[in-house]
Amino acid sequence: MWLLILFIAIPVLEIALFIQVGGWLGLFPTLAIVILTAVLGTYLVRTQGLATLSNLQNRFSHLQDPTEPLAHGAMILFAGALLLTPGFFTDAVGFLLLTPAFRIAAFGWIKSRIKVQSFTMGNQTHPDDDIVEAEFQDVTPNQDSPWNSKNISKD
Repeated sequence: MWLLILFIAIPVLEIALFIQVGGWLGLFPTLAIVILTAVLGTYLVRTQGLATLSNLQNRFSHLQDPTEPLAHGAMILFAGALLLTPGFFTDAVGFLLLTPAFRIAAFGWIKSRIKVQSFTMGNQTHPDDDIVEAEFQDVTPNQDSPWNSKNISKD
């Protein structure tokens, strides 16, 4: 139900904001703002996305929990979609998601509402733990050898 309300309310809000801002500034300045926010948003999404990707790779290489950079990457991706959507409300939310402090707070809020049962990195248990690879040479004693246990008398 909330999703339906959002799909109706956000476009209505955007249209109302376009009418208000367009009436206040005029057509061309309003269009210039929309284009400028899309270009600026694309640049910011690219730079922050690359920084987050680098952080994610660093976490994987040091076998650390990648949850936070993944969440930041998802928020940056969503911010990019909002910034490319024409509108003032979506641009405001998109720029808010590009603010690292807001993303950290949003991640903390989401993290407090989700309980993780378990987390493992990589293959923690190897199915062949008892197998040791090695080279060997057969040293079974010869049947005719005096050292063969069958040929030793117990006096």
